[in-house]
This record gives sequence, structure tokens and C-alpha cells, in this order.
Amino acid sequence: MNMQQMMAQAQKMQRELKKAMAALAEKEFVSNKGGLVTVTLTGDHRVKSIVIDEDAFEKENKEMIEATITLAVNELNEQINAEEAAINERITGSAGGFGGF
Repeated sequence: MNMQQMMAQAQKMQRELKKAMAALAEKEFVSNKGGLVTVTLTGDHRVKSIVIDEDAFEKENKEMIEATITLAVNELNEQINAEEAAINERITGSAGGFGGF
């Protein structure tokens, strides 16, 4: 493979990776914890919504709800990171990506 073919292949991988990451950014990830808290994040790690069941609004539940939200957000971030690594692996052959995309 000559240098021009290698550059063309690298550019193609960059385009594919950028397209896949843009699609991931639009995807929604949802975690429901104990029926009390539902958290939705987008693939770019932005919180889209947090819904707390009204039964959870007892004063003595405050710390439990805060911990539940934290668990849900962390779980979703792990799912997003795993999907991002899978996209990188599929397109570039490396979980670390290609060119910082």
C-alpha cells in the first residue's frame, strides 16, 4: 500500500469515526433505579432529564435519592464510554480511537 492509499484510508476512518461519534452524541441512555429515579443522558454525557417519583419525596429519603441519582449517572457514563470504545475499536481497530475524534 502506498502513502497516498494509506492517507486515503486514514481519512476515510476519520470520517466514519466522526459520523459514528455524532450519532452516539444523539443517542439516549436511560437508567431507572428502584423505580424512584430515572436519569437520561445523551451520548455526549449531557444530562437530558432526571425524574424522581413523588413517593421518594420524603425528607428521610433525601440521602438515598442523592445516592441513587449518582449511581444512575455513573452507570450511564460507563455505558456511554463502553459504546464509544466499541465504536473506536470497530472503526480504527483500537479502543483509543484515531486522531482524537
